[in-house]
Amino acid sequence: MTDKTMTADQVVSRLHSGMTLGIGGWGSRRKPMALVRAVLRSDVTDLTVVSYGGPDVGMLAAAGRIRKLVAPFATLDSIPLEPHFRAGRERGAFEMMEVDEAMFMWGLHAAANRLPFLPVRAGIGSDVMRVNPGLRTVTSPYDDGETFVAMPALRLDAALVHVNRADRLGNGQYLGPDPYFDDLFCEAADTAYVSCERLVDTAELTKEAAPQSLLIKRHTVTGVVEAPNGAHFTSCAPDYGRDEDFQRTYATTPWSEFAARFLDGDEQSYQSAVREGS
Repeated sequence: MTDKTMTADQVVSRLHSGMTLGIGGWGSRRKPMALVRAVLRSDVTDLTVVSYGGPDVGMLAAAGRIRKLVAPFATLDSIPLEPHFRAGRERGAFEMMEVDEAMFMWGLHAAANRLPFLPVRAGIGSDVMRVNPGLRTVTSPYDDGETFVAMPALRLDAALVHVNRADRLGNGQYLGPDPYFDDLFCEAADTAYVSCERLVDTAELTKEAAPQSLLIKRHTVTGVVEAPNGAHFTSCAPDYGRDEDFQRTYATTPWSEFAARFLDGDEQSYQSAVREGS
């Protein structure tokens, strides 16, 4: 068993332009923002981003790093539509594959199981097929003869996720009310990097929480980063909630100004700027 700990910058050094990058979390909840900020400090660009979109998508879009986005939505939750995503979408800054949430999930399941696609009812009778002319349907080979959308696998070159606790071997634990689909992102990826609020010994992971909370299994993980407050400004329950004041600052500040104030430096500089107030 191997110690997989590394820094956020070491993670990004393993990424490259043009890759397909999956980002876990959901909307403005438990996003691996410290890792996203590290990507923004790098020259990695031309990305295909696969995400239940939140500020991860908004920031990467605003910085011009996305070539194609695969997502069912991009939201800040308390702010329904991610404003920087919206601005990029309106000016045609990136290609987009927009699918139903269930289709997205089955795309991750297909990739996790190394299948080319999985059949799904979601999307039938909607405009999903119209806006995604590359999608195909399949007919059940059994007596029912039902027609399904053939959701293609969302294979990822790399995945970034954030959890509450992890050990040095790559086991990751969530302590909040929802696992989202972070395990599927890791399983669907060739390499997966997990940031966590706190690194603990393996035995500590089940001392105060059930084994079912061990969402991420070490065999799917390439690297682990200890990143306290690493989901900020998104929530990471129960460790902290969403920083609504800072999120409003992000949503209402021109990108160039926001980036200069909060992203022109390392992660320590970002956390110091947050503490000083937005």
